[in-house]
Amino acid sequence: MVPSLEGKRAIVTGASSGIGAATVRALREEGMRVAGGARRTDSIDADVALSLDVTDRESCERFVAEAVEQLGGLDVLVNGAGLAVGREPFWESREEDERVVLETNVHGLIRMTRLCLPHLLEGGHLVNIGSVAGRQAYEKGSLYVTSKFAVRGFTYALREDLLGKPLRITTVDPGLVATDFSRVRFRGDEEQARAVYSGVEAMTPDDIAACIVFALTRPAHVNVDELVVKALAQSSGGRIIRG
Repeated sequence: MVPSLEGKRAIVTGASSGIGAATVRALREEGMRVAGGARRTDSIDADVALSLDVTDRESCERFVAEAVEQLGGLDVLVNGAGLAVGREPFWESREEDERVVLETNVHGLIRMTRLCLPHLLEGGHLVNIGSVAGRQAYEKGSLYVTSKFAVRGFTYALREDLLGKPLRITTVDPGLVATDFSRVRFRGDEEQARAVYSGVEAMTPDDIAACIVFALTRPAHVNVDELVVKALAQSSGGRIIRG
């Protein structure tokens, strides 16, 4: 029997676009009530749409308090907010980019987890969106690779700390997904962003959202530790067959 998600409550960060937005849609289709958080609230299509900057502690505190109140509790947290800035060798990267990437992908995820954890300890599920970059390094991506290795390490360390409690923890590590990710990474350069997905059938955000739903709907005694998902034409973060 596949457990039903009907009536359960979720928070999804990074909910205004890409994997986050697709996850909100997928969870609502399963009958969940969802609070979506992002900086652009006008782009969030959720039961509760609230402003959220995961790099700001006060913003996170306000968001979680209001989201939990409006939802009437919390069963699932999906840490979907994340980004990359720049694609150059490390010695050409900038400290300001490093700060943005680590504050968003690592500190923001940890911050949201800490705030939501008390509401999940009696039987919730935590899902972190990682990346294949957190499993296999590739050139000219040192800051992003570092952040996603940290996400994977944090996920497994938290699993150790919470062993014995009725809280499930999953990391979903996607490869190439066609989103605005590359446009942000290349600082708005549309030509460079399009080239990332040229000549290959990339995955869609809906593909990743389906993986999240799969993990959430396993029997209560089953914990999907990790799901690694790549386009068929991709074997690692740095190797993609095109054309």
